[in-house]
Order: sequence, then structure tokens, then C-alpha cells
Amino acid sequence: MSALILALAAGAVVGLALGALGGGGSVLAVPALIYLLGFSPVGATTASLVIVTLTSVTALAAHARDGHVRWRTGLLFAAAGIVPAMLGGALAARIPAAVLTAAFALVAAVAALRMLRSRTAVEGAVTVQPGRAAAAGAGLGAVTGVLGVGGGFLAVPALVGVLGMRMRSAVGTSLLVITVNSLAALATRAGTVQTLDWAVVGPFVAAAVLGAWDGKRLSAKISGHTLQRIFAVVLLAVAAFMLIDAVT
Repeated sequence: MSALILALAAGAVVGLALGALGGGGSVLAVPALIYLLGFSPVGATTASLVIVTLTSVTALAAHARDGHVRWRTGLLFAAAGIVPAMLGGALAARIPAAVLTAAFALVAAVAALRMLRSRTAVEGAVTVQPGRAAAAGAGLGAVTGVLGVGGGFLAVPALVGVLGMRMRSAVGTSLLVITVNSLAALATRAGTVQTLDWAVVGPFVAAAVLGAWDGKRLSAKISGHTLQRIFAVVLLAVAAFMLIDAVT
């Protein structure tokens, strides 16, 4: 199968995840770029940030129009996580690749299990607690920096489980966090963006952006509880795959 077809197919799946679930873009894009499209880990991480940033902006605009973005909470999360993310990124350079992969898989599995156990928050206004939002955002930023992902697959469980945000608002707000975190990470990798294979990255981005719109429409037809379970199952599948890869 040609690289173009693989890029389009993988991009569509990543876009659907981001549009419908508010996360899972990087956690799906990085393995796809490495195992399907032959990118190096460094190239895959940088390309994933480009893909997820552009796709998240598209999905964020759609969710914002429907009033599903809690701007204050999202900005608190993102701002609190910037410095920890930078420190985590420096630490990641000293950790063996297999250990990082295993850690990634374990964190994804824990997040998925928490989502499966928790009940969807009730519809209604959410009282923003700045202290808890900042603390959760700092922890999210640290893990994001170490693992090299946008953080949406952790942001959604944190917004639901820590702050009690309803699922649809958590999905929209996580896209704001992903966008800010990914832009900050890209700023530190400006020199490597030009070396990307844009013949692959370009179609990947285009398919992901279109997929994000389809994902947004899908999220409007599925209950928050169902979205929560789908998100958890996706995380568990990716975690199992990456853990097997780390230990073999």
C-alpha cells in the first residue's frame, strides 16, 4: 500500500479521534507515523505535533461554536503545564526509548481505566477551581513533556475526573489545551519542521482536518457516556500495542 493512501487513512482516523473524543490524536498519530509510514521517532513526534495542532484548531472552532469550550479552565491547564512540559522534555532525553514506550502505555492504560470507572458528569454549569485546575494542568504538562504528545488523552480524563466537567465540555476544552501545548512544543522544534516529508505530512493533515469535522458531527449523535467508553477502549488498545512493542 502506498505511503499516500496510508497517510490519508491514518489521518482520517486521527481526525475522527480528535473531533469526537477531544484527544487521542498524538497517541494514534505517533505509532502510525513510525509503524506505517517509516518515520523516525523524532520525526514522528515533530510531524505529529504539526498534524495535531492544525487538526485541533479546526475541531476547537467547531466545538467553540456550540459552546462546549471552557476557556478559563483550558487556559489554566495549558499555562500551568508549560514549564513542567519543558522540564519533562529535558528529562525524556535521558530515559531509554523502551522505558518511555512502556511508561506511555501504562499512563494511557491508567487513564483509560479511570474513564471506564467514572460516571459521566451531569449536565450543567461547572464551577472552575483555579487551584485544582492549575495543579492538574501542571501534572499533565509534566507527563506530556516526558511522553512527547499533545496531552488530550490525559486532559479529557483530568477534566472529567478531577474537575467534574461534563464529557462534551471536556472534549471541547481539551482541544484548547492540546492546541496551546502543541504550539509551545513546536516552538522548541522549529529547526526540525523543515526536514519533514511534507509529501506524507500534507495529505495526513488534510485527511485529519476533514476527519475532525466528521468526528464533531459524530459526537453530537452519541451520548457523553458512550463517548467516554469509546475513548477508554481506544486508549486500552493503543496501550496494549505499545506495551507489547516495548517488552519484545
